[in-house]
Amino acid sequence: MFLKTLLKQNTKLIDAAIAFWHQGKIYPDSYVIDVEQTEANARLLLQAAHHHQVKLYLMSKQFGRNPELCRRLLACSYQGTHYHGMVAVDFKEARQLYRHAIPVAHIGHLVQPPSGMLAEIIRQRPEVITVFSLEKALEISQAAHRQHIIQPLMLKVCQSGDLLYSGQEAGFELNHLPAVIAALREMPGVRLVGITHFPCMVYDPQLRQTLPTANMQTLLTARDILQAEDVTIEQVNAPSATSCTTLSQLAQLGITHSEPGHALTGTMPANQHGDQPEQISMLYLSEISHHFADNSYVFGGGYYRRGHLQNALIWHDNQFSQSSVLPIDNDSIDYCLRLAGQFPVGSPVIMCFRTQIFVTRSDVVLIDGIQSGTPRILGCYDSQGNRLG
Repeated sequence: MFLKTLLKQNTKLIDAAIAFWHQGKIYPDSYVIDVEQTEANARLLLQAAHHHQVKLYLMSKQFGRNPELCRRLLACSYQGTHYHGMVAVDFKEARQLYRHAIPVAHIGHLVQPPSGMLAEIIRQRPEVITVFSLEKALEISQAAHRQHIIQPLMLKVCQSGDLLYSGQEAGFELNHLPAVIAALREMPGVRLVGITHFPCMVYDPQLRQTLPTANMQTLLTARDILQAEDVTIEQVNAPSATSCTTLSQLAQLGITHSEPGHALTGTMPANQHGDQPEQISMLYLSEISHHFADNSYVFGGGYYRRGHLQNALIWHDNQFSQSSVLPIDNDSIDYCLRLAGQFPVGSPVIMCFRTQIFVTRSDVVLIDGIQSGTPRILGCYDSQGNRLG
């Protein structure tokens, strides 16, 4: 999906990955991240956010919940504008970030915090917790009340006709909001401060634009309902496809907060033509394992079924060859990926596609100094952000 963009925007990353592979410092099935370029992307996003007055939380799941990269991105700034902390899309992400003393500002969306973890989450003082049900809101209120805290909440909202991904169906329907607001006002440990939905923006490949979904209108209608019910709204949070080019649209719609993820590594769908301000800063490196039926098999583990993986570069005989990645059966484990044609066993392979590292078995290698000409490996991690020996 992004191989042409990688070749256009960041050949230095390819060169560094191949060089460290030759030195035996990077194994196959590794995502390799250019830290300098990721930081540059982060600052570009902050610049756009500063200009449009939208506050940003950072997502880490795409790059494997990596604590070192989280710290470096949280340290980025533009004219006094910083990221407002991390967003944890599930409780395991929060748990991992807490282990490394990384501030989690938003939790609960897309996955509710479990009952047994609420006391710990509230002690960490997130800016906001998103809830899908009054039962969860009541649990949070009781846990917060025991700690003498009033916890800010956001509501995930929905209505018929919205785009809801499988396994993510949730939300308060708009016609129920007045009753929900009334019930929350009876809970002493919580305070309603805003609303959210997902996905609010989606890339249209025909128009080559990232545009609001029906969910965006649902979100804005929910905002109007909260205002009519005299709720003081601090957040209208519209995640998905946040990038330098979408922040102006979000601001025009009255969105206050969003949550960039793929834009940090330049791997949002809008960048597949290589014309976005954010530059590609992540690739996937593997190696030819064997041949079968005239095709080459590559060590797998990092395949993401929504990644639109199509092509690969193979380094052999001091040059690159390009090959197509053959269709993958999503019912099978990606022990290997198949390339059309035969290439020498042991050759390194470069790919670049949309991924979610946290659902893979891959290693993650952080390399600093690529753009300044002094590449060095900062560390190797598993897909959950744990440092490898």
